[in-house]
Amino acid sequence: MDTNDAIVLDGFLEEATVPGDLHGSTARFRITVSPTDERTDEMVLPCGVTDPELAHAVLHDLVPGDKLRVTGHFHLPRTPDDPVWLAVSTLAVLETAPLLTDPGAVTTGALERYGPYICWFDADTDAVDVFTETGTWVGTVPAPDEIGDLLEAFEQRQSTSGE
Repeated sequence: MDTNDAIVLDGFLEEATVPGDLHGSTARFRITVSPTDERTDEMVLPCGVTDPELAHAVLHDLVPGDKLRVTGHFHLPRTPDDPVWLAVSTLAVLETAPLLTDPGAVTTGALERYGPYICWFDADTDAVDVFTETGTWVGTVPAPDEIGDLLEAFEQRQSTSGE
């Protein structure tokens, strides 16, 4: 394939990476790509790495929430059951995921990224605190299934205030 036809995408690592084979010489992962800050434009894109050195780095150095720049070629489906996926040839970490706690501390919750938003899921309650990636507090919802409504209301306030 011509390297001039490669596509470059920025996105957030959706979840932990997984080996593509028994030896860990390939890797698979998914990134959330959001070309605009509109949640309706987001997509989760499966990615694969076949270079053993890059696969090792993907499997051992990346954590969910990292912001990545991937370069590669799309593999389009040949049958209705085949997925679209990106064969990654290069990868760069643009931003590392926020640290949850000190490495020796006991984690009592989890951070999850939703595009430009970061949500704190406390293990002791159903409530979820939501912040922008710059640290601005967006709000708290009583249950995870209400995050979308909070983000929609926040974005509506931002668009009407001209920010």
